[in-house]
Formats: sequence, C-alpha cells, structure tokens
Amino acid sequence: MKLLLTRHGQTDWNIACRYQGHSDTALNQMGIHQAEQLAKRLSIETIHAIYSSDLSRAMDTANRIQSLQMTAKAITTDMRWRELSFGDWEGMTFEEMSAHSPELFNAWMKDSLTVSAPNGETHRQLAERVQAAFDEIKAKHKDETVLIVSHSGSMQTLLALLLGIDLSRYWQFRVSQASLSEMTVYDDSVVLNLFNDVSHLKGKSE
Repeated sequence: MKLLLTRHGQTDWNIACRYQGHSDTALNQMGIHQAEQLAKRLSIETIHAIYSSDLSRAMDTANRIQSLQMTAKAITTDMRWRELSFGDWEGMTFEEMSAHSPELFNAWMKDSLTVSAPNGETHRQLAERVQAAFDEIKAKHKDETVLIVSHSGSMQTLLALLLGIDLSRYWQFRVSQASLSEMTVYDDSVVLNLFNDVSHLKGKSE
C-alpha cells in the first residue's frame, strides 16, 4: 500500500498557538490556500481511498483534495483520526494550560502516555485508536494508494507506531500544516519515502 499522510491547513488557533484537540475550528484563508496547493500537487496521484478526521479543518482539506481527483473518491470520515483530546485545556495556550492546573500539567509534561488533561485523553488512548484505524485501512487497501487527512498529534503518533519508535518520542516528528509524507506499507514492515514535504506551498508560510 502507498500511504499518503497530510495534516489539515492552518487555522486561527494555530497562529495563536492554542491547543485545538477535538474543538471544531475552521481553516483560515492561509489554510484554504495551503489545502488548495496540496490538492493541486496530489491531482497527479491516483488515490483509491481518502480517509479523514471528522473535524471541519481536516474535512475541508480533504474535500479540496478530493475535488481535483480525476475519479471522484468518497471521503470516509473517522473520529479515530481526530487530534488528541485536551479536554478542559482546549483553546488554551501552553502557558494558560500550565496556569490552569499546574500540578497536573507538570505530570502530563512528564508522562502524557498515562496522564491526560482534565476530561481529556491520554496519549496511549490516542495511539490505540490510531492503530486500530490504520489496521483496518491496511487490511482493506492492499496494493492501493490511500490518503489520510488528520492532525499533527495523530500523524506523529502513527509515524512512531509504524516505525517502531517509542511513543514518548512522538513529538520529535514535526508535521507541518498541509505537508505531505509518504510511506510504503508491506505486510510486515514500512518504508518512509517522504516526510513533511511542503515544497508545494511555494514559499507561503507553513
């Protein structure tokens, strides 16, 4: 399977450095431009299936890609491709999260695998749903090209899982808005062919 991975385009909360999580924020004008540029790049690909987070910033990105496909592909939405839920911290900046619940924040910074934001989810829970969603795609689309439109945390986690990297180091992958990564998925291994490529954005801000 040829696996194409992208993150949604920019939102106003991205600019403000606010944690979005499951909050349904929309693409801003730059995000729309980024999605359109990515769509043009992917228009030369024969994509057999498109999967997307059900949040509007991802769906809007996916719809713009789908609109330029030679053969229209129905987009399968799946909540499992959502960003990590930050619960009560959503909409806050890093500093605001720390001020909101300092002890919990410090514990979360040390171990997000088992510690969650208030009313949020742990990184391990995110990994479990991402792994389950990927396993279904892998079983269904052997020898096909599949695009997943998701979020930075979900993509970082998937990369760590597939490449056998400790989940606690998932943050070492930088997944830029509207970037393109590509993997070849075999029965028992994967190869990372392209990572976080933004050349299609033509010098525009990531």
